[in-house]
Amino acid sequence: MFFDRKPPGPTAPEDLANLKITDARLRDTLSVTGAAPDFSDLDFTVDRREIFQAGSRQWSELSGPWRDLRVYLEVHSGPTPEVYGFFDGRRLTLDEIGLSEDDLAQIDQRQNQSDFFDYENKFWLYRWSREVTVFTPESPGGRGFYCWHFAEQGGRGFLSVRKFEGEPFSATVWSQIEPADITVYRGA
Repeated sequence: MFFDRKPPGPTAPEDLANLKITDARLRDTLSVTGAAPDFSDLDFTVDRREIFQAGSRQWSELSGPWRDLRVYLEVHSGPTPEVYGFFDGRRLTLDEIGLSEDDLAQIDQRQNQSDFFDYENKFWLYRWSREVTVFTPESPGGRGFYCWHFAEQGGRGFLSVRKFEGEPFSATVWSQIEPADITVYRGA
């Protein structure tokens, strides 16, 4: 039976008019509807693609230059893809968000999703914390950091605190983006 199989036929051509964010790769141009501060579209060419892994979770991060900033899309594949954008370039310190290293250590130890803190008149609910590995072409073996993840109560944002060894804590605020609001243009 094995020898009776026919060789695979040619693959169907890629439908360039209907690319999804989960299809995006290096050199593609992404257009995010209304994501700029003035609500215009935010367009950038992907020049970095990193893969993140935390336990059984895996996602990618696409980034590129837009105006004088580096912007990011975090893409979680699956039956219902989730996408988050980081577009303002603000990297916050623990002091700025009102947490200390000891606060994060206690939150991590408790692993209690009822924990929260107040930042910019919003409650940020603890969701998870763990070691994360990021894989890049420059670091195919991966580079680890510790991450705390908080979701905006009643909102569409999340706040991520990352700590790489030998570097200070860094917090960023991300916004959920509808995958349908992102157009992918295949690059060369």
